[in-house]
Amino acid sequence: MTTTPSEQGQGVSLGMPQLPAPDYPDDVRARLETDAREIIARYPDSRSALLPLLHLVQSQEGHVTRTGMQFCADMLGLTTAEVTAVATFYTMYRRKPGGDYQVGVCTNTLCAVMGGDAIFEALQEHLGVGNGGTTEDGKVTLEHIECNAACDFAPVVMVNWEFFDNQTVGSAKRLVDDLRAGAEVEPTRGAPLCTYKETARILAGFPDERPGAVEASGSAGPASLIGLRLARGEAAPARVVHPRDGGPQRDAGDAPPHDASPAEHLSSHDAPQDTSSSDPAHPAGPVAEEGE
Repeated sequence: MTTTPSEQGQGVSLGMPQLPAPDYPDDVRARLETDAREIIARYPDSRSALLPLLHLVQSQEGHVTRTGMQFCADMLGLTTAEVTAVATFYTMYRRKPGGDYQVGVCTNTLCAVMGGDAIFEALQEHLGVGNGGTTEDGKVTLEHIECNAACDFAPVVMVNWEFFDNQTVGSAKRLVDDLRAGAEVEPTRGAPLCTYKETARILAGFPDERPGAVEASGSAGPASLIGLRLARGEAAPARVVHPRDGGPQRDAGDAPPHDASPAEHLSSHDAPQDTSSSDPAHPAGPVAEEGE
């Protein structure tokens, strides 16, 4: 059986070696070399600079290209195979073009059971893309991501690695619609959003020079800090939760049940509580420190 030339080009390997990666334009390479030398100077062993260098080249084109990997290899005295092995291991490096905003839905255990799976499925349908797909306008790339250490704010959606806590299907849809429309979107906590390329440059180790961005980064939210406060003895005194079934009768000398004050952190087991699903007025969860 014979094949036509067009058929041979459709998924049939001819065993031809891949051509060398094209170089950056002279002005781009000169700028990247200056930045790369600054990064490499931070490390006693130059090859330790590979991870931030990959973020640097990703900030140029929005993903790690063959040209970018060749550049890293040249700057560090590595083979392209060594660079490729690292670039393909870590999921924070894109291997193909993507959108200005990478929307990651956590589908690890706790986020999944709290609604992450439903959010991811709904966003795929809403945006018309699959996992790793990018919308036609080039604005949003959707992907499921592993745990981002924010289980106490589940389900969590991240946009360019900034947190959007306690999401629902409805709030997640509004989020991606706003991103595509160019509306101002504020994370639940952390620095203001910037594009994926700008985020990659910050991850390469260069300062975020936007006014107020560093100050806005803040710290962990109240749900994450309650354990620390308990360890320091700073938490509110123990309280008695009203039994749901009436419970045993108390003796006259027993202390009356304690109603939780607004400053106290309530566990999800202290139901009924307003959640992002049941309280439309607070779709993004708590943003203030406890007691404020």
